[in-house]
Amino acid sequence: MKRYATWLIAGVLVTGGATTAVAKSGNFRTHLSGDEEVPAVVTGAQGQATFKLSADGQSITYKLNVANIDDVVQAHVHLAAQGVNGPIVAFLFGPEPGGVDVNGRLASGSIDASDLINNLLGHPLEDLIEAIEGGGAYVNVHTLAHPGGEIRGQL
Repeated sequence: MKRYATWLIAGVLVTGGATTAVAKSGNFRTHLSGDEEVPAVVTGAQGQATFKLSADGQSITYKLNVANIDDVVQAHVHLAAQGVNGPIVAFLFGPEPGGVDVNGRLASGSIDASDLINNLLGHPLEDLIEAIEGGGAYVNVHTLAHPGGEIRGQL
């Protein structure tokens, strides 16, 4: 059994108004808000992203729900610590050049090693898992009004 397939509840980290939780069995979730963007964005939009590692550790399924957000063009997983912007390493939604208005499920699907790009291109999925475990990955939802990101949540 791989070491990351047996995660235990590590607790809840609350920083700067954001809550990030790591739960047992490879489950992760994060709340997305404009306050977490760098620089912060004043918006009524918010979101929730959940990720679940498969039993064999070879894929992660995800769901991304958003509310009060317009003209969404893309959503990704990025590599970087809280308060730092970093490169995209996996697409969750888009690109949708004209943007879409969403109030509910924006995207769902799965990520495996073949979906990793940029800094993780050619790497095993375990490298993304290690980044998430170490607080070095975040979810970002980009809009026409805020191309750098309107809401963000640290994983």
